[in-house]
Amino acid sequence: MLRYTLKRVMEMIPTTFGIVLVTFLLFNVVGGSPAETVLGKNATKEAIAAFNHKWGYDKPLVWSLDSQFVNFVVSAVKGDFGYSTELNEPVASILKRGVLPSLSLTVPILAGGSAIALMLATVSAQFRGGAVDKAILGVSTVLMSVNYVVWVLAGQFFFSYKLGVFPVWGYEGAVYLVLPVAIGILSSLGTDVRFFRTAILDEIYKPYVLTARAKRLSKTRILFSHVLPNALIPIVTYISLSIPWLFTGSLLLESFFGIPGLGSVSINAIHSADMAVVRTLVLLGALLYQLVNLAADVAYAWIDPRVRL
Repeated sequence: MLRYTLKRVMEMIPTTFGIVLVTFLLFNVVGGSPAETVLGKNATKEAIAAFNHKWGYDKPLVWSLDSQFVNFVVSAVKGDFGYSTELNEPVASILKRGVLPSLSLTVPILAGGSAIALMLATVSAQFRGGAVDKAILGVSTVLMSVNYVVWVLAGQFFFSYKLGVFPVWGYEGAVYLVLPVAIGILSSLGTDVRFFRTAILDEIYKPYVLTARAKRLSKTRILFSHVLPNALIPIVTYISLSIPWLFTGSLLLESFFGIPGLGSVSINAIHSADMAVVRTLVLLGALLYQLVNLAADVAYAWIDPRVRL
C-alpha cells in the first residue's frame, strides 16, 4: 500500500505544476490587463502604471527569478495569495472567514445526502422490480426533474414566508442552516439514488452472487457482505467528485440564504473583478481535486487489493 501511495504522490507533482502554470496564465496573460479590469478601460496610463507597480504586474512574466510566475509560486507555497483589491486585505484572511460557514453548510449536505441515498438505493436494489423499488425510482425521477432553483424558492416561500418556521436570510445559528441543508439534500437525492442503485445492481448480477446463492447464503448477507463492498468503488468515485465543493462552497445556496461562505466570496469577487480572490479560489479548487483524486485512489486500493497491482 505504501509503495502504491508514493507512486500516486509522485504522479501528482507534474500535474500540480501544470495546474499552477495554467492558473497563472489564465489570470495574468489570457485574461488581459488586471489593471484595466479593476480600474476600467478609461484609466490613465499613470494610474495603470501605479497599479501594476503596486501589485507586481510590471515585472517579467516568467523568465526571471523575480518574475511574476516565480513570485506567484513562492507566495502560494507560503500561504500568501496576495491582497484583495476590493476589500484591501489579505486573500488568506478572507478565505479563512468563509471556510467555516461553507463547511457547516456543505458537510451535512454531502454526508446526509450520501447516507440517505445509499440507504434508499440499497432497499431499492434489494426489492428490485417490486412496488418498493418502483416507488423509490418514481420519487427519484420527480426529484431529478425539478430545477435546483425551484427547490430554493419553494422552500423559502412555504417554510420561511408562509409558515415562518425557518429564517430566510443570515448565519447566526444552527437554525439558519436547517432549510438550506434540507434543500441541498433533497435536490441531489434523486440523482444519487439512481446512481447508487445502478452500481449495486451491476454487482448483483455478477457470477459470484450466483455462487453465494448456490451456497444458500441469505439475501441480507450477500448484499451487505459481498455486493456492497464491491459496489463501493464507483460510489466512492461519485462522492469524491463532490468533496472539493465542500471547501469552495455552494454558490446558489449561500447567495439565496445570505450565508457568508466561500460561495458568496466567489460571487462577490467575480462581480467586483477581484482577480486575486478569484484566482486563489480557482487554484485551490483545482488542487483540492488533485488531493481528492489521490485519496480516492488510495481508498480504491484499500477497498479492493487488486487495484494495487
